[in-house]
Amino acid sequence: MRQTSLTALLAALLALLITAAPARGALPVAVDDEPLPSLAPVLDRVTPSVVNVYTQTRVRVRSPLMDDPFFRRFFNVPDVPRERISQSLGSGVIVDAAEGYVLTNNHVIAGADDISVTLSDGRNFEAEVIGTDPDTDLAMIRIPAESLQALIFADSSQLRVGDFVVAVGNPFGLGQTVTSGIVSALGRTGFRGLEFQNFIQTDASINPGNSGGALINLRGELVGINSAIFTPSGGNVGIGFAIPSAMARHVMDQLARFGEVRRGTLGIYVQDLTADLAGAFGVEKGRGVLVAEVARDSAAEEAGLRAGDVVTSIAGYPVKSAQEFHNFEGQFPVGEPLELEYVRDQSANKTRVQVEELKVLDGGRVDARLEGAVFEELPPKQRSDSAGGVVISSLEPRSRLARQGLREGDVITGSNRMRIRDLGEFREVVRSVSGTLYLQVRRNGNDYVARID
Repeated sequence: MRQTSLTALLAALLALLITAAPARGALPVAVDDEPLPSLAPVLDRVTPSVVNVYTQTRVRVRSPLMDDPFFRRFFNVPDVPRERISQSLGSGVIVDAAEGYVLTNNHVIAGADDISVTLSDGRNFEAEVIGTDPDTDLAMIRIPAESLQALIFADSSQLRVGDFVVAVGNPFGLGQTVTSGIVSALGRTGFRGLEFQNFIQTDASINPGNSGGALINLRGELVGINSAIFTPSGGNVGIGFAIPSAMARHVMDQLARFGEVRRGTLGIYVQDLTADLAGAFGVEKGRGVLVAEVARDSAAEEAGLRAGDVVTSIAGYPVKSAQEFHNFEGQFPVGEPLELEYVRDQSANKTRVQVEELKVLDGGRVDARLEGAVFEELPPKQRSDSAGGVVISSLEPRSRLARQGLREGDVITGSNRMRIRDLGEFREVVRSVSGTLYLQVRRNGNDYVARID
């Protein structure tokens, strides 16, 4: 009896201690009467603006055996090509709620036959393509939806290395996912196949399926469109890339207005300013680009620019590299006047230059390095006698190619260790090489290489 009473007393005391003790496993809702920091309120506003994008592409599949009439007849197989459905997924950002515009990556929807968009509230819509811009890997689609919420654009030019950012997207088709990190670097370039590149690098986890999603700052504003990752294994290793919102905004505006991006040129060819050149021209290293050449009868020539000038800013944006100048030049529509600041004879100057339309040759915009040349497919006989290529059908005497010794009738068979079989491959190779072109030229049965800067 006495033992039973003692046991009951100990149990009562233990229960009292447990009740009085604080719950050690639970986090407090506040510290010193201040609420704990959380991204939840920001994400509550942002996540309705980020969507999942699903695509389907029909690919015709044909077995080589089907080309054998004996095989078809023996096995009584009808000569009907089969189709295979290829599916892919990505993300997108609502950028205009009234129009239903969604911005995503071009590679997410390229070649797709069907595009569907799922909103964060579960609604699903078929989307139509408004326009694409492979040169920046951006595309815009539209969904017939109401009660949408668009993301606010931030000025990505104000980003600094170390700023906190958050990536929102649909990795691996899991559904909307949020990851956080910092801006690891700015102005990243060197990606094959893109004419205009100025990527934000971040360590916020970006995985397959995140492409086209939002990179936001801590105010919930859009600073970039998630686009690519660097990965030796196929998964995230902390190196992701996003297209800056400033570039995305320019592309979006033109896609909405024209259904395409109508880029122009100022008519000048620039190169990076090395330390030696910077000293020779009286400017600081990393400030400006050297004008190597001014095109004849161009807007730049009319504005008084000449070779040897150092351009330090374009439309108010400081310029530090030739790629950066090219990026800014490609953002402005044809006909828009821009103010250029430049240094000549160690004196600062300003001038206004109007963006001119790039010449259109053979259905495609001409790369500045190839201006003055017209390229055509090889005639059928030459195609059958060789591995392919493109022929120079017309060449201006004062063009870059002519100055490097090329002639009409020369056949371009490759560039920068990449084979060229037709005009499509030629354009793709030229677009993928942002620096010097090394053209493999065939003339009268002999091959040589021409360097085109």
